[in-house]
Amino acid sequence: MVIGTGASGGIGIGRVMLVREQKPVYERRRIRDTKAELKKLREAVESFVKATEELADKVMEEAGEKEAGILRGHIILLKDPVMISEVEKLINGGECAEAAVEQICNMFISVFSAVDDELTRQRAADLEDLKSRLIKHLIGMDEVRLSPLPEGTVVCAKELTPSMTASLDRKNVAGIITEKGAENSHCAILARALDIPAVVAAKGITSIIKNGEDIILDGESGEIIHLPDEKTKKEYEQKKKAYYSRRELLRSYRGSPTLNADGDKLSVFCNVGSVGDADRVVDGDGEGIGLFRTEFLFLDRKTRPSEQEQFEAYRAAAIKMKGRPVVISTFDMGGGKEVPCLELDEKISFLGMRAIRFFNYHPEVLRTQLRAILRASAFGDVRILVPMISDIEELRFVREMLEQLKDGLRSEGIVFNENIWLGIMIETPSACMIADMLAKEADFFSIGTNDLTQYTMAADRDDPSVSYLCSVFKPSVLRSIKYAVACAKKQGIMVEICGEAAANRLMTPLLLSYGLDTFSVDPSSVLMLRKEISHYTKERADELARAVDEMTTSAEIKEFLTSQLYDKNA
Repeated sequence: MVIGTGASGGIGIGRVMLVREQKPVYERRRIRDTKAELKKLREAVESFVKATEELADKVMEEAGEKEAGILRGHIILLKDPVMISEVEKLINGGECAEAAVEQICNMFISVFSAVDDELTRQRAADLEDLKSRLIKHLIGMDEVRLSPLPEGTVVCAKELTPSMTASLDRKNVAGIITEKGAENSHCAILARALDIPAVVAAKGITSIIKNGEDIILDGESGEIIHLPDEKTKKEYEQKKKAYYSRRELLRSYRGSPTLNADGDKLSVFCNVGSVGDADRVVDGDGEGIGLFRTEFLFLDRKTRPSEQEQFEAYRAAAIKMKGRPVVISTFDMGGGKEVPCLELDEKISFLGMRAIRFFNYHPEVLRTQLRAILRASAFGDVRILVPMISDIEELRFVREMLEQLKDGLRSEGIVFNENIWLGIMIETPSACMIADMLAKEADFFSIGTNDLTQYTMAADRDDPSVSYLCSVFKPSVLRSIKYAVACAKKQGIMVEICGEAAANRLMTPLLLSYGLDTFSVDPSSVLMLRKEISHYTKERADELARAVDEMTTSAEIKEFLTSQLYDKNA
């Protein structure tokens, strides 16, 4: 058995078809007739756009407009004036069109890949797809098309690009397996929209399997069974039926409020990384946006986004949410990432001048962003969230600036929400230790469990050698969360959780016992979490939390909570 990452639910049972994409090969050469080379580029772009629009139309018919937007996004990327002008500049300097496209795409790919945000990194994968396809159009090479296919085909590849996934023969594909990819990659999103079971990040799978061999994949657990016997096939046929029965049950939670078993109201919000992702919140039945990351506005550019540009993005998200809360996080770029528009002399480290610390040295960046958010607050329930707070003076610095900006907007006659909430991210041990003080001056807390875990355990979550320490189930991390929530509840302010732990079913009873108000998760997890919350009374959640309080290791805690799940097969 091979274990990957479940990316699209369901059981796939069929026969392997290995897909090996041919990379475009060209001869790099110097160009004298630049006009002819520019003409070749324009013709290739036109051909690319036409082929992509055809794919997008196919996806819209089979999945929907949102998913078709993934392909149309490639057209938008390609037609970006900055990208095109940079490519043309290289051609005018004597570079061949293929090399010019590759160099400029690679430059943008390196910027997107460096960001500690999966949604932004996905843009790098889109650009890889765009680059390969456009070069193929330039050299007259055919693109890979996965249609038609024999019935019961399980497509296996090192990587499936969005364009390859979009070309799949939906009726005859039983599943998708890739060696690369992530749960929220565009390949995975398309697979979910097309209702095709998929497992990604299955390392080495293409060197193990052969064309035509029997295979089974579980798109939830990530399990892959190579050459299953008849008994195993029958077992998984039953699991397949059970999966579709559970999915029908989940649909019954759509449009319903989030209630625990006592009937107490809670909320399930969503994490997003762009304005377009607000559509996913609506489609996923999220009750608001609990974390709207704004880093996307600062990437892929040499100048900082203007107040007007930011305002329009925040306003668009607020309008899309139609009165539901939109929690906008102020800019936070860390972890050795480069942001060209900030013109910094060095990279920002995880423990360096990131988020609020950056604003201490560059208050004008925060001032512009806060003004834009304030203006957008006139169009919905917009709230402000400041990451990486570790000292109460940092919160006061933002509060004072916010009040000054309000005065300025009033004098200009610009409408905004006078009572806009100012919240802070609880993600440093220091913030947890002084949560009682912070709760007296913040309007709400948002607990970021990913950073809180790595900082509490002093273990880089991206370093495999210390990954065993990066568990939210470590007693020290659970105690930190519990204390922060207790401080918020004592002051009567709302507290949400927006890290990966929010969607972890094992954490649900603990968070309910601690007194959490709001969970913020990926849109795909909303209905599952709503169902999970509905199982627990406060009494039952407290019972489990008391038992966990007596345990000393994360392994013991996880084993116990797993044994107490209501539906172990869900």
